[in-house]
Amino acid sequence: MDPIPSLSVNLLQRRSLLGMGALSALSLAVPGVWAQAVPGLGNGRLVVVFLRGAYDGLSAFVPYADKDYYALRPNIAIAAPDGTAQTAIKLDRTFALHPVLAPLLPLWQQGVLGFVPAAGLPAPNRSHFDAQYQMEIAQSGKTSSAPGWLNTTAGIDKAAASGAVALGVGEANPAILAGQASAVRLIPRGQSAERTGVLGNDKTRQALMDLYGGDDKLSEAFRQGAGSRMQSAQELTEQRTARAEKMAQDAKRMADRKLDRDGAPANQQALNAQMLAASNGAADPVGLQLDAQHLGTLMRNDRKLRLGFLSAGGWDTHANQGAATGQLANNLGNLARGIAQLRQDFSEPGDVVVVMSEFGRTSAENGTRGTDHGFGNAMWLMGSRVAGGRWHGLWTGLSHLNEGRDLPAHHDYRAVLAQVLRGAFAFGDSQLAEVLPGAKWDKRLDGVFNKA
Repeated sequence: MDPIPSLSVNLLQRRSLLGMGALSALSLAVPGVWAQAVPGLGNGRLVVVFLRGAYDGLSAFVPYADKDYYALRPNIAIAAPDGTAQTAIKLDRTFALHPVLAPLLPLWQQGVLGFVPAAGLPAPNRSHFDAQYQMEIAQSGKTSSAPGWLNTTAGIDKAAASGAVALGVGEANPAILAGQASAVRLIPRGQSAERTGVLGNDKTRQALMDLYGGDDKLSEAFRQGAGSRMQSAQELTEQRTARAEKMAQDAKRMADRKLDRDGAPANQQALNAQMLAASNGAADPVGLQLDAQHLGTLMRNDRKLRLGFLSAGGWDTHANQGAATGQLANNLGNLARGIAQLRQDFSEPGDVVVVMSEFGRTSAENGTRGTDHGFGNAMWLMGSRVAGGRWHGLWTGLSHLNEGRDLPAHHDYRAVLAQVLRGAFAFGDSQLAEVLPGAKWDKRLDGVFNKA
């Protein structure tokens, strides 16, 4: 008999919705042409890829024309483009791609891939856990009891009443999808998503129970065995979840202990714990392509699914980060394959893929040839209506750093998301204020999307 899948992946803890009454007073200063937009997701689809652990955007999109880049990173900088495999791939006069991101170059050339090089939280927060959570609920300063912004987005769609609108692949209960809206579906990562198990299907299980509903010994034995197996699976799942939560809490306490000004623990034991915990339940990028394939298949088969969520961990590169090859390069290579896979399934006019991370890395390498917790970072945007083949927003180079150490976050990440929700789904002021409370419209990003 097939194994029973984890029951937790079909359940989503509901988070209480606090302070929503104040949302009606919030407004985004946006052009009036959209003010009467009808709420709903239209025909567009949005996929969010969250890189947990703070990936190094300065290695993904290399500011090769900035001499400070090579001065700050004598060992881990990606060599300036010269056409060989071990150097960056030129995009324009300012930026180049990490060489392992070569599979994405055609998307840049086709004008469907772009990025905002310096975006992030409104103020620095170098705790992985706090920064990730605040980005997932789209609110700064809050640490609990708030809905995820994708859950709120799902609740706005009129189709939510008739089935799932949002799909998460991989994590058991990502905060970005948690909330009151019930239109959320979760499946496990990798090949586990394909192993449903006969008892895990409600209709099949009921059919078997009806078949063995008699008073004979065989029927009684089957019912007893099936009931025991379901109960055991639930208990084991609950135990594993509790154990994982405890381990995450312990790791967080260890990781947050005695942090230096770069957000790095002072001793190796705490550093190892932090690097592990920073992924916050997300698997490393090795399986991202398969998860992206599952997401695309399910959202293609069920057109009511408009919102997708994927994540990948392993980006907390405090030591031995590498340059053209190494730890980070391996992760970026797997990410490139995952993003390329998403483009195959999400290439319709209204489709948008967003790649984001809780913060960036320090501009300078540290003493262990890695990077520490930073501030601003690059957000990726991919879609047929994205003004790709170019980057957007403000870039001031590496001579003007936040606190003399970090890339500034010139643009609130929520302002980028507001452009996405308006450009792809025609969200009006009230809908944007509900999904992204406290955000302000950033006119400097108005060219992110091509006009319909």
